[in-house]
Amino acid sequence: MKLIIQIPCLNEATTLPATLDAIPRTIEGVDEVELLIIDDGSTDGTAEVARQLGVHHVVRFGRNRGLAAAFRAGLEAAVAAGADIIVNTDADNQYDGGDIPKLVEPILAGRAAIVVGDRGVGTLSHFKPFKRRLQRLGSWVVGQASGLETTDATSGFRAFTRDAALRTLVLSNYSYTLETLIQAGSHGTPVEFVPIKVNAMTRPSRLMKGIPEYIRKSGATIVRAYAMYRPLRVFTAIGALLVFLGILPGLRFVWFYVSGDRVGHVQSLILSAILTIVGFQVLLIGLLADLMSASRRIQEDTIYRVKRMELALDALRGDREDAREDEAS
Repeated sequence: MKLIIQIPCLNEATTLPATLDAIPRTIEGVDEVELLIIDDGSTDGTAEVARQLGVHHVVRFGRNRGLAAAFRAGLEAAVAAGADIIVNTDADNQYDGGDIPKLVEPILAGRAAIVVGDRGVGTLSHFKPFKRRLQRLGSWVVGQASGLETTDATSGFRAFTRDAALRTLVLSNYSYTLETLIQAGSHGTPVEFVPIKVNAMTRPSRLMKGIPEYIRKSGATIVRAYAMYRPLRVFTAIGALLVFLGILPGLRFVWFYVSGDRVGHVQSLILSAILTIVGFQVLLIGLLADLMSASRRIQEDTIYRVKRMELALDALRGDREDAREDEAS
């Protein structure tokens, strides 16, 4: 059983040593523990520091591509390196590396395929009261969208089985935390949240420049992911609301017509017709989107199978090369 701990980095040469030092090198139930750094275009020598500290794998971007891209690249590299379990953590030492055994325990026990570290965002002292309320609200919204009991939607301290990593597709350029939970809920992937500790902040967040930007980007991610994975529910709700709003002015027109006031009120009839027609159009769009969603699920399954085949072929090539070397020697 091989565990690879991946750490996306952007100019983390000063914080990376403390982060790596806190990571346990032996974990019960795990045979090998390896470290993987994704250098997201750092200019402070982060990759060189990682190699000096004995990191096993380094993926380096020539330019900054963002957290979501670094996370995707880390999963791909970890799977290619033979990881059975992948843990993602931050390089700023926000998460306590000593909690990694707690994070992988539900996977080793077979209870979950994805495990998320719950920071207890509603009680974090270094979060302002408004931010704590916002985090709780965001977790509730993601929980409604994913169908999962979500206590900390934005936590980046996560563990994935190899199979869950292969099935994870991140389309956002902003972050992976919200989208992957909605995707996991849509796929019926077992997800578990475990309480973890957090360390004192070493620097302000680079992902979020302010609350308004966080709300805008996170809201857009949730809406897009929800519409992608549960389109019929989204468009049915919108279409039904429009039809209902269209019925109200129609009933108003009928009321006046039956009461004998048959002059005027045509505007109510026109508004009713517009809202009702648009509502039915939205319902039809929902049906079309649901068919597209089914097609996308087939594509995702195809991508998953192709990834497994590529890994199997790579392993076969490696075995053949080893056999040739043995014959040559």
